[in-house]
Amino acid sequence: MTEIFQSAGQALLYGVVGLAVMAVGFVALDLVTPGKLFHVVWTDRNRGAAVLLGSQSLAVGLVIMEAIQASESEEGLWQGLFSTLLYGLAGVLVMTVVGIVIGLLTPGQMGAVCLDDRDDRPHPAAWVQAGMYLGTAFMVGAALS
Repeated sequence: MTEIFQSAGQALLYGVVGLAVMAVGFVALDLVTPGKLFHVVWTDRNRGAAVLLGSQSLAVGLVIMEAIQASESEEGLWQGLFSTLLYGLAGVLVMTVVGIVIGLLTPGQMGAVCLDDRDDRPHPAAWVQAGMYLGTAFMVGAALS
């Protein structure tokens, strides 16, 4: 029974680290998209912004999952938590840089284009950006294994 409580406590701690990394990811995405992301998604109900946020959340979750699995080789819980935090933040950084670089290489301002949902559907660029977030997550995850 003690082992169950210990495992549950470890899962809770890894969850807190994952939540912190997801919050950083949210802030990073907010910085590179026009407007306040929370307002654009929940108040304006912008579908393109929802696609970006949803895909980025999945991508960060994938990186955190791989970081936790990679941390199993660490000596001790605290080292595992710290490496998960660092790997997760590295993933967010890489995703943000990839998004910025792709934005520089595409016509118009990528963030503004992604949020253009005049036809009550996300602009195709939002799906491209979403795919890049997920692709980057798989790339970073592979680097951790």
